[in-house]
Amino acid sequence: MAKKPLRVKDKTRVAKILKILKATYPEVKTQLRHANPFQLLVATILSAQCTDKQVNGVTNELFKKLRTPYDFASASNETIEKLIRPTGYFRNKAKNIKNCSKSLLEKHDGQVPQTLDELIKLPGVGRKTANVVLGSVFNIPGIVVDTHVARISKRLGLTESNNPVKIEYDLMEIIPRKNWNVFSLQLIYFGRAICKARKPLCPTCPLYDLCDYPDKIFKPG
Repeated sequence: MAKKPLRVKDKTRVAKILKILKATYPEVKTQLRHANPFQLLVATILSAQCTDKQVNGVTNELFKKLRTPYDFASASNETIEKLIRPTGYFRNKAKNIKNCSKSLLEKHDGQVPQTLDELIKLPGVGRKTANVVLGSVFNIPGIVVDTHVARISKRLGLTESNNPVKIEYDLMEIIPRKNWNVFSLQLIYFGRAICKARKPLCPTCPLYDLCDYPDKIFKPG
């Protein structure tokens, strides 16, 4: 079945959403602390099933002891596991970070590549992690689909999918390329502050009139 083209009124609605998000969150950036692309790559791998606050607490000490791909590749799994344990799933994350570091040294001269195709070939790096790094440190447009972006995009009717890759492509079709990086971050800010998973603050939501979420909490009166 052919996909229905985006209607003009839908384009207008998307433009309104972007305008409101820009007014609400004019300045946005990743909350993961980092001093270089490699640190952000490691921090983003650690952020899976973990809050940015928890990751920042761990990397504050982690990057004092292990700084470069060589440091991580040379360290034992046990050493890395001990340092990152509070982030959860620490054994798998330690293995991925160590193998990712080895791959960077072997295939990229220790440098973080600047293309999606190269990044997602690294151990432990999926499209979300790759797009975070590309957008935040290289300013290369990409849609980051984390739990906030997935949830809010569906609530706003910007996608009907639960699949992160499908959501990414759906958003890429309707969000102007120049807005990709900032749009993802704005939805993340918005999801943390207002459009929460369990108890969205619908009555105070700046996108209230543009949202058709079936379980929307209606304003009093």
